[in-house]
Amino acid sequence: MTIENHANILTTRVESILYYAKPFLTNEHRAGWIGGNAPDFFDDQSELIHEGNQKYAFYLSLNHPFKPDSMISIFIPENRETYLENNIYPDCSVKVIEHPVSTESTQESFTHKDLIKHSILFGERSKDEDSMEQPFLIKAGGNPRLIQDEDYYFAKLKKESLSFFFQVDEDGYPDTLIREDGDYPFGFGSLYIFAKIGTEIQHPVAGFCQFS
Repeated sequence: MTIENHANILTTRVESILYYAKPFLTNEHRAGWIGGNAPDFFDDQSELIHEGNQKYAFYLSLNHPFKPDSMISIFIPENRETYLENNIYPDCSVKVIEHPVSTESTQESFTHKDLIKHSILFGERSKDEDSMEQPFLIKAGGNPRLIQDEDYYFAKLKKESLSFFFQVDEDGYPDTLIREDGDYPFGFGSLYIFAKIGTEIQHPVAGFCQFS
């Protein structure tokens, strides 16, 4: 899908793209992965991710829906309290990084202890109103499905002309994704990514996390 035909998804928002997770598939049959190792783009770049004593864990990588040569990777603090307390832009401590398409690293520098690696299947277009009534792992475009519909989540984002890009919803986790003794990173909640959206999609950032 190219940037030219995204109007229904990111302008009028009557459509969205839904992604689902399945047990691991080869690179040729997936649009990214959740859990497992970070992309090899981040090998030897721990200083780009970790901040002082605050260590980060890899969450997922998704092929950019509108830029075939780019991926978006998400890292979350290993200390869960950090992003429970800092969960709204510009203070959201989740890191969102756009980078060139990369394969999964063999290094376990950032691997999340509670997640079992799953593939993210290629996205399917859906009417936005239909997406509100069904589980999904990722929803790109359309309107966010919120857990708490409060204006303060959006206040700073609107001031900086940042618009909803995609969300990751833990309601769409397969039963096999969380280790038996593990925790849902967002407490069975959702992470919302925003970006500057115009003729191009630029500067994706973590807008906010919401917890069930």
